[in-house]
Amino acid sequence: MADNTYDAIVIGSGISGGWAAKELTEKGLKTLMLERGRNIEHVKDYVNAMKEAWDYPHRGTRTQEMIKEYPVLKRDYPLNETNLDYWVKDSECPYTEIKRFDWFRGYHVGGRSLMWGRQSYRLSDLDFEANAKEGIAIDWPIRYNEIAPWYSYVEKFAGISGSKEGLPQLPDGEFLPPMDMTCVEKDVAARLKEYYKGKRTMIIGRTANLTQAIPGRTQCQFRNKCWLGCPFGGYFSTQSSTLPVAMATKNLTVRPWSIVTKILYNKDKKKATGVEVLDAETNKTYTFNAKIIFLNASSLNSAWVLMNSATDVWPDGLGSSSGELGHNVMDHHLGVGASGEVEGYEDKYYFGRRANGIYIPRYRNLFGDKRDYLRGFGYQGSGSRENYNRTVAELSIGADFKEALTEPGHWRMGIGGFGETLPYHENKITLDKTKKDKWGLPVLAFDVELKENELKMRKDMQQDAMEMLEATGVKNVKGHDDNPYLGRGIHEMGTARMGKDPKTSVLNKYNQVWDAMNVFVTDGSFMTSAACHNPSLGYMAFTARAADHALSELKKMNL
Repeated sequence: MADNTYDAIVIGSGISGGWAAKELTEKGLKTLMLERGRNIEHVKDYVNAMKEAWDYPHRGTRTQEMIKEYPVLKRDYPLNETNLDYWVKDSECPYTEIKRFDWFRGYHVGGRSLMWGRQSYRLSDLDFEANAKEGIAIDWPIRYNEIAPWYSYVEKFAGISGSKEGLPQLPDGEFLPPMDMTCVEKDVAARLKEYYKGKRTMIIGRTANLTQAIPGRTQCQFRNKCWLGCPFGGYFSTQSSTLPVAMATKNLTVRPWSIVTKILYNKDKKKATGVEVLDAETNKTYTFNAKIIFLNASSLNSAWVLMNSATDVWPDGLGSSSGELGHNVMDHHLGVGASGEVEGYEDKYYFGRRANGIYIPRYRNLFGDKRDYLRGFGYQGSGSRENYNRTVAELSIGADFKEALTEPGHWRMGIGGFGETLPYHENKITLDKTKKDKWGLPVLAFDVELKENELKMRKDMQQDAMEMLEATGVKNVKGHDDNPYLGRGIHEMGTARMGKDPKTSVLNKYNQVWDAMNVFVTDGSFMTSAACHNPSLGYMAFTARAADHALSELKKMNL
């Protein structure tokens, strides 16, 4: 458009950014989507989607050179040969760790919607009411009945498979048929329900993988290669789902290699006028103008943009008037659980490579249970047969060894906990202006840690996992609790929380920045508390709701 002026600007192209672009363009707004990284086209650019382990020089594993070049990414599973170019280079985009925080990022069109775990759950009123009831942080400004219709709206479009269970702590949704459990999972689930008299339950995961085809997308092929990009569109991503719809409106312009360095603010009009962009390839600076701005750069990067948008009105950044910008950082803490062997079932196997697992919903501090910590946790896991990666103790080389590995191994059952982290004001990120990234921009400094509440919870997370497996007949059960650091869940939340009062929150109930009401933040930044299950479905729902409100306010000339 002329003069770089649009109706709306969307910063970021991941799960929430894609939804913002879809909703705004469908409502007729000429929209510019800015992505700081490269473009990735659906199907065409999924260069490894059809490869097997033997197609990679190092069989898909990590090399010593990779370990050296990616000192953060090496801390967990993301560092591997199969999709290395989907992850940020630590050397180009460093950050400061006052306390350890494992920050795994993807800077490209689609963001982490290409690599996410796809588990999709609704928050319940138990989650929305917890802060107020327990006197923690601040109260959410909405309740479940306000967001429930929007959960339904996004579930129908995204395609969520799952089973309806009638659990108050895990509301049912608009589901495609659920995936099957393996025979071991079914039996363990039945024993679990019987042993705990229905107070604990194991269900199949609710996942954004299609079990039936929907317009424009084919059902999941059970390849379990989602993190390579799916040419079938079998799982929800920006590329497979929201971007094609937005592009079809002819109202969307996508500009990759565009680092938004600040949101421009007019203090006389008390609203944002546009954004300043640094071209990541040419290092040239551009300005783009719009009536409304949706900030969806991910919880940590969105806070960076707001903090870097400092003015003489707010020296700590746009949205900093409450003193809460960059604070209340949350993630789910994990790396704790148990696993063991399951005897029998040697004549049983399963079809394909299911891109999903089981889920045990939260049961602690609910329905009369009371612990010495607040909130709770759920488990994800699976029951499956060992593959060729298993160790065969008696063999190490030769034909017998090779032949043994052509047969499936023993059955195993494992579960890993996902625990809720409370929103602590002192868990924060700030700008470190003494360190610069590849483009000369200040980096984030992390002062975030687990505290006593979460450390107490982790003891139950391990002990309960062992107890449940042993109670359901699993043998040689071993518990584990490793790397109790935040970031590993890749569920960053809370840096610009929503609330009822501009004195204690950054956003209002419609995700608008109190200090500039034409700026909406709808990624994980807005979360007032974390619950204990995967949050991405909520980002979709709140984004669609905010876009609807934005159009209404535009029509009323309020923005």
